[in-house]
Amino acid sequence: MNIVIAASEAFPFCKTGGLADVVGALCQQFASRKGNKVLLFLPHYRNIVRVSSLKVVPGVYLIPIGDKIEQVSLSYINWGNVLVFFVGNRKYFDRPELYRTPTGEYPDNDERFILFSRAVLEGCKFIGFRPDLIHCHDWQTGLIPAYLKTVYKLDAFYTRTRSLLTIHNIAYQGHYSYASFRKAGFHPVDYTPEKFEYYGGMSFLKSGIVFADNINTVSPNYALEVQQDNSMGFGLEGLLRSRSDRFCGIVNGIDTEIWDPELDPVLPIGYDAAEVEQGKAAAKQALRQQCKLADEPGKPLIGIVSRLDYQKGLDLVANLVEKYSNRAQFVILGTGDPMLAKAFQSLARTHAGQVSFYGALNEELAHRIYAGADIFLMPSRFEPCGLSQLIAMKYGTVPVVSHVGGLVDTVRGYNGRNEDTATGFFIHPFTEKGLAQTLDNVLKIFADKKVWLHLVRNAMRQDLSWDKSARAYLELYRKTLA
Repeated sequence: MNIVIAASEAFPFCKTGGLADVVGALCQQFASRKGNKVLLFLPHYRNIVRVSSLKVVPGVYLIPIGDKIEQVSLSYINWGNVLVFFVGNRKYFDRPELYRTPTGEYPDNDERFILFSRAVLEGCKFIGFRPDLIHCHDWQTGLIPAYLKTVYKLDAFYTRTRSLLTIHNIAYQGHYSYASFRKAGFHPVDYTPEKFEYYGGMSFLKSGIVFADNINTVSPNYALEVQQDNSMGFGLEGLLRSRSDRFCGIVNGIDTEIWDPELDPVLPIGYDAAEVEQGKAAAKQALRQQCKLADEPGKPLIGIVSRLDYQKGLDLVANLVEKYSNRAQFVILGTGDPMLAKAFQSLARTHAGQVSFYGALNEELAHRIYAGADIFLMPSRFEPCGLSQLIAMKYGTVPVVSHVGGLVDTVRGYNGRNEDTATGFFIHPFTEKGLAQTLDNVLKIFADKKVWLHLVRNAMRQDLSWDKSARAYLELYRKTLA
């Protein structure tokens, strides 16, 4: 099968969040299976890493954006069995960050991803690679299925090409004005509510949902939520219900080569489920030293690795840290909302030795938090799938999570009677008071070392790899082509 994967980020080349981890892992999973040839297309951002051996495709090709014509170049690298192509245009991609500045999104993000979407399609023709399926990720590539069904409908090169759109977070939809529709080069006859029109403008994500041959999201429970709940579907629930026969959920996995406590090079000692007590004790001590926390061995350590965002419910955490700082220690790693960052910075100053906050991306520290914390706190208001709770469980850190989205599909909540199967705790109800009540219960259970060790080992012994999910994606590929 000839597979093209189009995304705005992929680990290890460029990353702002879980999308990159998922795309990178899926590429390798698909390419490792016999009979698949996989190409990954990414924008050539300024901060692309691991590309010192880039090869350049000779020549350039042209992409129209409204009444302008932009030149695009392609360079590529062999990444295992995956060919990674970088779409080059300095005007649109040679910038300090991927999507935004500290003051907000780039105002021309519509043009940037119009160019990228058409550059993927023209790029396949430029290198002579005819895809059976193009797998598009999130709103930044939502126009690709639309182009295939409109502008490229009569293009013989794409006669047999089908498209799959994966929605990683429906809250991000790529809303733009009618002017963006015209820049994209679609015909005005298609500007209808059934196709492109969306509240007087257009949505790149809606366009993808309308035109993709198949659609999926990243967990079965989230797939239900975004169809049934107005607060979860963000205005697209009706459209998704209308395409429910072509819409499903496939839960994410994690890359167990990168996330492996037994072989993780940044940990003091490796450990598995059998040796978890010694391994986590060493990791906890090292994390405390690095984060300048007081050496209080019996005190639970609560870890958070997250984007600082309203979605993640961390405003509730900020209000509770002071209350619990005498009963537990906190390590928080994340970037995002400046007000949340200031709140956590203030808590770290006023509760030195009990609260640590690091407001920058730091992969090594993330690994150490997942290993060194006892409890992983994830009070999301909505969560399509979540990777953090999966990584935490792999490292024997018990997750405390909201009862939403993929968290429901991946965590088995402890109820006092299921210590042989439970892997974490659910927050009930989802309020500041409910979170406090849940933490009170969790800290009480933590004191029962026998029960707690059961939960830790249950979590570590799950199969959290991509293997099962990748097989589900390939089956969805086959259905899409059929």
